[in-house]
Amino acid sequence: MKELSDEDLMLKVAKGNLDILRILFERHHKHVFNFLYKMSGDKMLSEDVTQEVFYKLMKYRTSYNNGKFVSWLFTIARNSLSSHYSKEKGKFTSLDDVKYMLAEKEEERNEDYSHLQRALNKLEASDRELLVLNRFQGVKYAELAEMTGSTHGAVKTKVSRALKKLKTIYFENI
Repeated sequence: MKELSDEDLMLKVAKGNLDILRILFERHHKHVFNFLYKMSGDKMLSEDVTQEVFYKLMKYRTSYNNGKFVSWLFTIARNSLSSHYSKEKGKFTSLDDVKYMLAEKEEERNEDYSHLQRALNKLEASDRELLVLNRFQGVKYAELAEMTGSTHGAVKTKVSRALKKLKTIYFENI
């Protein structure tokens, strides 16, 4: 079973074989957690939302339509985080309204990583999201386009511009 693609495994889950969901969880829970953590800066929230993502994956398994599994998974993760913030005291309406905050203690990170994280914090949420998904999680441009409802070329341009912004921010304080 472990040699099957994510899409093949998800089709089996969609047909009711929930035991296979364990394999998908093992393959992807760290990626989902890391994405959510980089977007929220809150470890406990990221853990909770990661669990919620896989619960929704199981609950809405029949809505999987044979597309790219990773795109579908990260779309659920994005929407779950956005829903959390929109419910939270009504102060957030989308990921763009979320102020990203560092939550870990400085001694838990090396200096290069914390400087990069601070630079990522200064980006708009939409730019940060594209960079985290593309550069840290390895989500391809075509999959990002599908997730964001955009075109391959537009996503590629947005990622390129976000990288330039990140580079400027990163090197301004060195």
